Amino acid sequence: MAQEQQEGVKSEEQDDLAPKTIDTLEIDLNNELTEEHEEETPDVDYSQLSKEQLVNLLENELAAVRGEGATAAQLKKAEAVAKGVRTVVDQIKQKDREVALKTFIEETGGEDGFEYKYDAETQKIDSLSREIRGLKNAFYQSQEKEKEKNFNVKTALLGRLRALVDEEGTRETDATGLKSSWEEFKKIQEEWKGAGNVASPHNGTLWATYNALIDRYFSNRNIYFELKELDRRRNAELKAELCEKVEELGKSLESRPMTREILNEANHIFEEYKHLGPAPKEDQEKLWQRFKEALDVLYDAQRGQFAEQKKSMQENYEQKLKIFEAIVPFTAYNSGSIKEWNAKTKDIMAFQDQWVALKGIMPREEGKELSKKFWAALKTFFNNKGEFFRQLESKREQNLDLKNQLCEEAEAVLAAGEDNPSTTQKVIELQKKWKGIGQVPEKFKDTIYDRFKKACDSYFDQKRAKNREVEEEFENNLKLKTDLIERIEAAAKDKDESSLNLLSAFKSEWSSVGFVPKKDMQAIQKRYIAAINTYVSAIGQLSTKEKEQAVLESEVELVRDGESSRNLYRKENDIRRKITQLENDISLWQNNIEFFAKSKTSDRLKAEFERKINNALSQLDELKHQLTIIQEAI
Repeated sequence: MAQEQQEGVKSEEQDDLAPKTIDTLEIDLNNELTEEHEEETPDVDYSQLSKEQLVNLLENELAAVRGEGATAAQLKKAEAVAKGVRTVVDQIKQKDREVALKTFIEETGGEDGFEYKYDAETQKIDSLSREIRGLKNAFYQSQEKEKEKNFNVKTALLGRLRALVDEEGTRETDATGLKSSWEEFKKIQEEWKGAGNVASPHNGTLWATYNALIDRYFSNRNIYFELKELDRRRNAELKAELCEKVEELGKSLESRPMTREILNEANHIFEEYKHLGPAPKEDQEKLWQRFKEALDVLYDAQRGQFAEQKKSMQENYEQKLKIFEAIVPFTAYNSGSIKEWNAKTKDIMAFQDQWVALKGIMPREEGKELSKKFWAALKTFFNNKGEFFRQLESKREQNLDLKNQLCEEAEAVLAAGEDNPSTTQKVIELQKKWKGIGQVPEKFKDTIYDRFKKACDSYFDQKRAKNREVEEEFENNLKLKTDLIERIEAAAKDKDESSLNLLSAFKSEWSSVGFVPKKDMQAIQKRYIAAINTYVSAIGQLSTKEKEQAVLESEVELVRDGESSRNLYRKENDIRRKITQLENDISLWQNNIEFFAKSKTSDRLKAEFERKINNALSQLDELKHQLTIIQEAI
């Protein structure tokens, strides 16, 4: 017993780590990691996504946080996404309900009895948002419970340690008792090390109490001095090894960049250092300063990297700001031309592509505000464009109503079965009104035309059936037109006598002759067009372009005189295809010219491409002129 007491520990030799310094450093490190590496919420304009895309987005976020390994950052990101989606969906729900209510009032005359049920996709979005919010709340509740549990565990350990310290200071014991007391003390230390973190307001108090009790424990003990010294020397060796590990991490930065993984590893080593017991007094402060300097190297590098990152974020912000300023004038753009709207759309889409191509992040608050302004400007432009096309479609819908009225009037005349000059004149007037009305929606163009034509054709068919004399007149007109065609064909063989004046005379004579039997209409028309083509080809003083123009005008005059416009529809489609091909060729050639370097060879190639472009532009103007003539006739 005397030998054991002689080997006791002197209180002035006990020197532990200053708990306040360690605790303060721990909190600072955690704060730096939280502030400088908080995950960025994706910069997404959810109003541009469809309901199906919003459902898929929420399902992906839910799948990421549903497992047991979900982190607080993942849950926070998922909640932010759900919140952004909810804002957009609330606007969609309000708009859908207002549209449904408006339709209900138009149909019933009031709001009484109105009930609205959101569609399945909207309900799915609400369900997914609630589930994400529930998972987040459950996670944080679990965290709080775990912290409370850890607090209770550490509080109980402090009670056991306090009882052990009080027992050591008030009673005498033999070597066996002191050994069991030491074993209990080491057990408490291990359990304390295994207990998790607690809420920050209690952490410093717990550690201060814990270290104070440990100091009292060692101060009260007068035995196992050699054991304590060995423990302190072993602690010094372990702390030196941990210092070397952190120093190696600092040296590794010479060959690799600073990453979050490196900081996590350093923080893990710091946890090990903190839970080691004291080292010999002469080594304690040296070891701590060595360890702290090694940590400072890592965090200085991390702060420098973050400074570079902030610089990159600012540069990215300035580039996106220039893109935003470039699209601001688009928000006030207005035009009455479809072509001009489409050209502007290509321009603004190019700016959007530039925006998306800049992948880096921006300063949080400024970037969030700039992104909001950018997507709002895009939305304003496309809303203005949509309003233009809605007004255009509204005008075509009005034309459709007018043509439906003409169809009804023509069908009413047909149903009356009257056959007199005034009725015939009324049908003719209806046909004239038809030509004066503009285009209708594309999907109704053929059906409305066929309906009106059927009514008019049926009327004149009935008229022909009731009046044989008219049929004879038609037969006579057929003979006259056949004779005229034969004279045109004969005149075409004498190229010296062919002229535009004689062509005009032929056209006037053709126009002066009335209708022919319906069964012969297409055949005589085709023969007439063929004869005119042959005659125009025989006129020597005309260019190829002038000949094509003369033939086209002849076909247009046929339509204006009441002949079928089906051929002109086909020709219209052919001209549109040619226009599209020429525009594509011109765009390709202009793009190729930009890649030619300055040299004699490239100058010749460039001149050749410019000649092609000029020729194509000339052809394009001519085709557009022909298309205008055809559209006016149709």
